[in-house]
Amino acid sequence: MRQHVNLSDVYTTMQTFMGGYMVNYFNRFGRQWQVYVEAEGDYRTDPQKIIQFYVTNPAGNMVPLDAVAKIKPTTGPEFTMHFNEYPAAQIMVTAAPGYSSCQTMKVLQEVFAQTMPSEMAYDYMGMSYQEQKAAKGISPAAIFGHSLLFVFLILTALYESWSLPFSVLLSTPVAMLGGYLALWSRGLENNVYAQIGMVMLIGLAAKNAILIVEFAKMEHDRGKNVVDAALAGARLRLRPIIMTSFAFILACIPLWIAQGSGAMGRRMLGTTVIGGMVAATSIVIFLIPVTFTIFERFSMRFKGKHNALPEEPERKGEHL
Repeated sequence: MRQHVNLSDVYTTMQTFMGGYMVNYFNRFGRQWQVYVEAEGDYRTDPQKIIQFYVTNPAGNMVPLDAVAKIKPTTGPEFTMHFNEYPAAQIMVTAAPGYSSCQTMKVLQEVFAQTMPSEMAYDYMGMSYQEQKAAKGISPAAIFGHSLLFVFLILTALYESWSLPFSVLLSTPVAMLGGYLALWSRGLENNVYAQIGMVMLIGLAAKNAILIVEFAKMEHDRGKNVVDAALAGARLRLRPIIMTSFAFILACIPLWIAQGSGAMGRRMLGTTVIGGMVAATSIVIFLIPVTFTIFERFSMRFKGKHNALPEEPERKGEHL
């Protein structure tokens, strides 16, 4: 430039007069105060007043700012957002009633692919990013499989038997089927809230089966045959199972009819649990005595064959 003015000095001068510039601190009244230099309000409100500001060049001469800068009105964003070091635009999207976040993100991706140029891309942040990471993580089949495995091992240690846990765990598919049917009847999808409800159903359905199997095993150990023991256990625990199950179902009704913020997640969780518990209470309690009888008879037959020793063959006398 002909005036030999540094560009940084121009920016500093404009910042000082138009916006303010901190120069130092000073202590008074036991507190530390900041010292700012800025132009009077009448000179800062009008951008055309910039012609009255001067900047010093290396030769020590005062150069007016209007000699090195021009004022021109223009429009632009209040701030420029960057995401992963790229210029970005943030979009806040709220799903319409009746649609999940997964469906919303799928529609956004389809619209982006149809309307945006190929050199542009998208990414997620916040809760949407965490949901995408969770979707790419452990599959629901692995979660349910590990849940059933741990329940099976715990029941095996409880009953000290490898056969009785099967009569308990065979009740969980019926409960999970009831949860899926409840979701389907309300037009809801199998998302993370529904999967949490399914994991809960494994424990809740197994709890009802444990009550019957525990008493049936006690009656069988006292000398009753398998069928009478299964019927006695079902007869003794029928009323407690119905009372506890329906108390739990009625307590989950507020989740079924949830309204307001976050209502969709609560509805999915309540629908899954209520549907599964209704199926477990109305169907499973009749299947548990049957499965207990079948597996206990199979176990007794297997133990009988395993404990039976082969007869030692008769040795023929040897002639000397």
